[in-house]
Amino acid sequence: MPTVFQIGPYRFLFYASDGDEPIHIHVKREDNMAKFWIHPIRLAFNIGFSPHELRDIEKLIEENKAYVERKWNEFFGRC
Repeated sequence: MPTVFQIGPYRFLFYASDGDEPIHIHVKREDNMAKFWIHPIRLAFNIGFSPHELRDIEKLIEENKAYVERKWNEFFGRC
């Protein structure tokens, strides 16, 4: 599971087995994990993050959306 980027305590990552799904990013902090779809940005699931943290994470994803898309395409071999 490659780390795409890290901001503060949040690690943003892909799972190698996720390539057959639409573009998304997983976010991990300690034992907390969330998954966000990218088009449009929306929460897919959450384990442990507070609503406030989820809003902050969503903003970070919005700010880095183009980077996430580029890294997804590079990692999964898409043009």
